[in-house]
Amino acid sequence: MTRLEFAKLNGLGNDFVIVDDLSDEISLSTEQVRSICDRHFGVGADGVILVKPPKEPGQLAYMHYINSDGTLAQMCGNGVRCFAKYLVDRGFADVSSGRLTAGTLAGNRQISFDVDADGKMLTAEVDMGCPILAPADVPVAVAANAETPYGEAYVKEHELGSPWGPFRFTCVSMGNPHAVCFIDDWNVLPDELFEDRAKKGLDAFKVSEAGAFFECHPAFPEKTNVEFASIEDDGIHMRVFERGCGETLACGTGACATLVAAVLTDRSGCASRVHLLGGPLDITWDDGGSVMMTGPAEEAFSGVLDA
Repeated sequence: MTRLEFAKLNGLGNDFVIVDDLSDEISLSTEQVRSICDRHFGVGADGVILVKPPKEPGQLAYMHYINSDGTLAQMCGNGVRCFAKYLVDRGFADVSSGRLTAGTLAGNRQISFDVDADGKMLTAEVDMGCPILAPADVPVAVAANAETPYGEAYVKEHELGSPWGPFRFTCVSMGNPHAVCFIDDWNVLPDELFEDRAKKGLDAFKVSEAGAFFECHPAFPEKTNVEFASIEDDGIHMRVFERGCGETLACGTGACATLVAAVLTDRSGCASRVHLLGGPLDITWDDGGSVMMTGPAEEAFSGVLDA
């Protein structure tokens, strides 16, 4: 048994158990992570974040993120905002600078933040880096069928079969793999994919069924996060089946990947509000460069657990 002091934070309902491991002494087994994240017998979370010492000069700390199933993840957009809030609110960050650098398995993430009158972080803008589009690097075991205006080959709306008919995916990595499917006409999908057949749309779509199928599709050698999205008057609406977690209320890297896919498929301009079940994120992708993500993070409670 390991006795851990923790804090429970969330970014738009995508929730995490965060543990101070700046001494770099904690190693959690798959079983321990699953127990902590269990929503009936544990704290309950989509993942565990260990706050580890910096691995490179310039990093404030290193974010070691583990999915709720115990698998290590390269990156988590909502998680990195919560990671930043943990550091800011506990006095590790220089509040006057309004900036910090977080180390992740996907590389450094530059974060700017604002705070309230008590010095607690409210929102953060994260430089999520450039999207990765080369099929072998996403990875997706499909040949590129399109090229960006900047000369990058990528997989655009590639058709994959399923028990419910074909779906078309644009493949993007934001440090972790994403397969983005835009549904332009919900009525063409079979009734069995909706909780309410009379109200076909994103709200009634059975993301857990379709997402679980495509997460493990042979086209994705490392599995994938799966986004189903539609374009509405107020921006992009999206639901996500996260690799190693199942459907979550929000996914920061998924929102970024979806905006990139929307730009590449001529469905959106370079900036849009992306609406997730837990709330909106503002995403911008300018001139083929970094993707910028802006959104909140909140702390729910803290405590001590035996894992």
